[in-house]
Amino acid sequence: MLITGGNKGLGYEAARRLGEQGWTVYLGSRDEGRGQEAAERLAADGVNVVLIPLDVTSEESVAEAVRLVEKHTDRLDVLINNAGAPGRGIAPAEATAEEIHSVYDTNVYGPVRVTHAFLPLLQAAENPRVVMVSSGGSSFSVVTDPEQPFSKFHELAYSSSKTALNMITVRYAQALPQIKFNLATPGETANKKFAATDMNNHTGALTVTEGTDSILRLAMLDADGPTGIFVDRLGPVAW
Repeated sequence: MLITGGNKGLGYEAARRLGEQGWTVYLGSRDEGRGQEAAERLAADGVNVVLIPLDVTSEESVAEAVRLVEKHTDRLDVLINNAGAPGRGIAPAEATAEEIHSVYDTNVYGPVRVTHAFLPLLQAAENPRVVMVSSGGSSFSVVTDPEQPFSKFHELAYSSSKTALNMITVRYAQALPQIKFNLATPGETANKKFAATDMNNHTGALTVTEGTDSILRLAMLDADGPTGIFVDRLGPVAW
């Protein structure tokens, strides 16, 4: 199992929980030092973990990550595209293409880079699964609901990047039915709750462990499980 952005927050917690269940964890981290510290903490808890330096915005870094993983295995059962960038919450009137591009480079192009590079290893697995970590803020039904907090957060980059990721994931699912491609949001959209992480300055009402429930459920799908779905920890999320 490879997880991007695995050195902290949701990525680290998902790695810890899956590692506890016996998974070998390839821990992707853009910052090698922080990644090493995270890997050492996981290893101390008994997790079989391998640090993979991985910057999802760099083609060279992604290619090197593939080479490192291939030194340990000839297949990849699960890929969790978790690395994300929040942007700076710039109001639409002030937002520039440069600001949006920098967020898309991580949140949209990053998962495409990583997924494309690891497809051969995924295709070699018996029941390959790809989990894309999205957001309740990607949902039109959420953003257009005046009762939802995200409807009042006026920005362009983050929410639209996650909406783009949703469509990309559905298209992967349709074109590659032998691999399960699904989307998880670390929240409870019906209850207007989200997980407390660095990205939101730990303002969420859910714990980081609760936030990873949806990620783990999709990572552990059986061979007859669904593909092309969008869920939170309570169930399906409306697009």
